[in-house]
Amino acid sequence: MDVISFVNMKGGVGKTTLAVNVADALSRRHEKRVLLIDLDPQFNATQCLYSGEEYVRKREAGEHTIVDIFNENPGPSISPVKGEVTKTPTKLEDVTPWSYKDRFDVIPGDLEVYRIEMGSGQGKELRLKRYLEKLAKKNKYDFVIIDTPPTPSHYMSSALLASKYYIVPVKPEPLSRVGIDLLRAVIGRCSENHGHDIECIGVVLTLVDRRTKVYTDASNFLDRNRVWRDKRYKPDLPHRTAVARGQGEQSLILDLPGGADAKRALTSITSELLKRIENA
Repeated sequence: MDVISFVNMKGGVGKTTLAVNVADALSRRHEKRVLLIDLDPQFNATQCLYSGEEYVRKREAGEHTIVDIFNENPGPSISPVKGEVTKTPTKLEDVTPWSYKDRFDVIPGDLEVYRIEMGSGQGKELRLKRYLEKLAKKNKYDFVIIDTPPTPSHYMSSALLASKYYIVPVKPEPLSRVGIDLLRAVIGRCSENHGHDIECIGVVLTLVDRRTKVYTDASNFLDRNRVWRDKRYKPDLPHRTAVARGQGEQSLILDLPGGADAKRALTSITSELLKRIENA
């Protein structure tokens, strides 16, 4: 079971779009069994897949969220359905993902994750790793995709410590280029502090317009940089309004009418990801 975190310290770079759609393409085009974990407290990945009504209905039915992995001693919490409620602790082995479609499951995000205290020394940053180790023994998934928060935090550390690989979506703009070097330093410290090796499986340019100078500059920067020059994926994800609009309506790239270039790009990115992992 390969665990891959999608990380960037800057928001608005298409990280969630790439994570969700790569998970979908792995499942649909390559028939891989995939679990998507929404670790971003804004839970945008969850909103790409479920409408507000669907989410509330599942929560009302008592289905689990990311909170159940981290909150080992839950007290009162705010339910979107029932107001303040008190939950009993859920054992890690009992946390059940939501079934989104055939071969594609989800552990959805939850605003309540903000209420969990994640101080240093508590060990909570290792709970996701332990949960995935239990899943691996069941041989239920081929891939786990983790959508991480866009800022350094205990939750980002938790994702990295649970992952074998990380992939960096980068929007072609100067601030994003600076951000990936900062990100590398954050990941390096996390790995060193916990004795955990995690491999960069590549950088994907997202929200791309190849006609622009910023795209050319970003490509040249990555290709000439000593650290990143072998990391850039050949395909990149184009900027398309239809993708953003469809995402708000729970439509994934492979479901969009038209958008052939975005579909080809996604399929090529996913195929290259598989090849890189095979050769790692």
